[in-house]
Amino acid sequence: MEFLADPQVWISLLTLTALEIVLGIDNIIFISILAGKLPHAQQSKARRLGLSLALVTRLLLLAGIAWVAKLTTPLFSVFSSAISGRDLILLIGGLFLIAKSTVEIHEKLEGDDESAGGVARVDP
Repeated sequence: MEFLADPQVWISLLTLTALEIVLGIDNIIFISILAGKLPHAQQSKARRLGLSLALVTRLLLLAGIAWVAKLTTPLFSVFSSAISGRDLILLIGGLFLIAKSTVEIHEKLEGDDESAGGVARVDP
């Protein structure tokens, strides 16, 4: 129970709570917009189903994050640094984000190759 005295635990809890509230509000708005396009008789059912699925998905993702956080057993070492499953997941995720952002920035600055020049040809 000594972890309750740690201020970092409370800051982490408050941060996670704030993020969950913001994401919950975002889900409510998005699902309400989509449900509004349905016939009136189906809107209530669609809202309940959408929010239930959002809740279940969020809980599964939190459980997945908790599982990944426990992957601390060293798998191998590189330059005398132990690498665990959690480290590999974070490294691969970070590399993916760097690659994806590089591609997005390149496309924004250089433009799409398909849209550059040329006229679309329509075959009869």
